[in-house]
Amino acid sequence: MKELFDSVSSECSKLVTKKYSTSFSLAVNMLSPKIRTDIYNIYGFVRFADEIVDSFHEYNKELLMEHFERDYYLAREHGISLNPILNSFQQTVHKYKIPDEMVQAFLKSMKADLFKTEYQTKEEYEAYIYGSADVVGLMCLKVFVDGDDKRFEELKDAAMRLGSAFQKVNFLRDLKDDFEVLNRSYFPNINLGELDTSSKQLIIDEIEADFEFAYQNGILKLPVEAKFGVYMAYRYYKRLLKKLKGVPSEKIMDTRIRISNPMKINLLARSYVKYKLNII
Repeated sequence: MKELFDSVSSECSKLVTKKYSTSFSLAVNMLSPKIRTDIYNIYGFVRFADEIVDSFHEYNKELLMEHFERDYYLAREHGISLNPILNSFQQTVHKYKIPDEMVQAFLKSMKADLFKTEYQTKEEYEAYIYGSADVVGLMCLKVFVDGDDKRFEELKDAAMRLGSAFQKVNFLRDLKDDFEVLNRSYFPNINLGELDTSSKQLIIDEIEADFEFAYQNGILKLPVEAKFGVYMAYRYYKRLLKKLKGVPSEKIMDTRIRISNPMKINLLARSYVKYKLNII
């Protein structure tokens, strides 16, 4: 009867994805049905870890994170967890042989958010992004290539750059909450309290370079099962960046950028046309 429990677990991961991110859910729906469940399973795991460090302020976050990590490794060892999110994630880890280094790097960055508030060097900044975003892209890529190690090696740099681009857009969009609520400053050598035009442009240039590399060297070469869904996520974040570019640097801390539902539908329709015409 574990099949029923596993199915319920995956449905929980799917529900977490839909409740926490309508935009990511839309992109996942554009993936082939045979890989959607595993992407939901990955998202559920990383979302819960992120919620621990970002949202549960009235609880002992360090203890919660310690228990979350411990319970994951028990699930990985025994092949089951009564926490449905961990149960579904460990299934995907086993199915696609996701290396433990990726999970450890992710958890390391999440745990850093418990105590580290400022990233003063590029090395620190890149290490955090690798763990918080790049390895998530690599986990998803493991699912997309379905055991094809050669293809994974060919696409892994692009997957990491796309993960980096998404994370940096999130940093720029969430400056106010990160800086004023969570007391975090991710961008090194930039005074977020007095963000100027040139500093903002440096960040945007970096993101655009990541997007260009990821598109040319990754998205265009993805397996057909994954290409449209990843392209949809790429278009969504590119649109977020375009809106952020239009906000003056001195106002970016006071502006919450969102993509409206009609715009999401418009992006979906235009992306689908390009996909069907084999333009991507």
